[in-house]
Parts: sequence; C-alpha cells; structure tokens
Amino acid sequence: MPWELREHAGRHYAVLFHYALPDDAWSVELSEAVPSPGKGAESPDAVVTYLPGAAFLMALVPDEDPDLEPTVHIHSYDEHVVPYEIMRWFMEQVTDQVERCRAAFEQAGPEAVE
Repeated sequence: MPWELREHAGRHYAVLFHYALPDDAWSVELSEAVPSPGKGAESPDAVVTYLPGAAFLMALVPDEDPDLEPTVHIHSYDEHVVPYEIMRWFMEQVTDQVERCRAAFEQAGPEAVE
C-alpha cells in the first residue's frame, strides 16, 4: 500500500492508497503520521521515518462505474483540526485518483466491467 507524507507546522500527515474490495473502490485515507517504531529510540542520530496512523478522513473512489461519485467519510472519535493546506493536498490526491480511475475505465471500455 503506497503512501505519501507531508509535514506542516511541525506535524506530519500521511495519505495512504489501497483498494477497498468490498466497495469496488480505491480508498484514499488521510491520517496524522506516526514515527516508525524502533527508529530513533536507541540512537539519537537515527533518522525517524513516519508511517500512516489511524485514518480520520477517507475518500472512496469507485473504479468500475464512472457514474458513481466519489465520497468522503469522516472517521474520528476525537476532534481533528486539519490545516487548510493539508486538506487541499488530500483533495488533490483524491482528484488525481478519480482521474486515474476514469481514464482506466475509458481505456478498458464499459464492456470490461460487465
């Protein structure tokens, strides 16, 4: 599952991409990134890398029916403040995924789904 990281105002965020088979859609998830376990703890010189944390925003992008609209779901028990630039970045990632799915559908043709 590929992901992208971005730092903003001292906090790290991740956008994770994976296929949600039950939904027949790509899932694009936004989370606050967490430090990779084991890195930096034993050596202060070690580079700390970040991994996606628990998603608090998720977009589902259908890839088998271009008539279905992407949807955004909010998953959070706590209040999350999402900076504007991070929200824009997330929505750009969702937009790119929508474009990729629609282009792939057009290349395959409608008969490929049936």
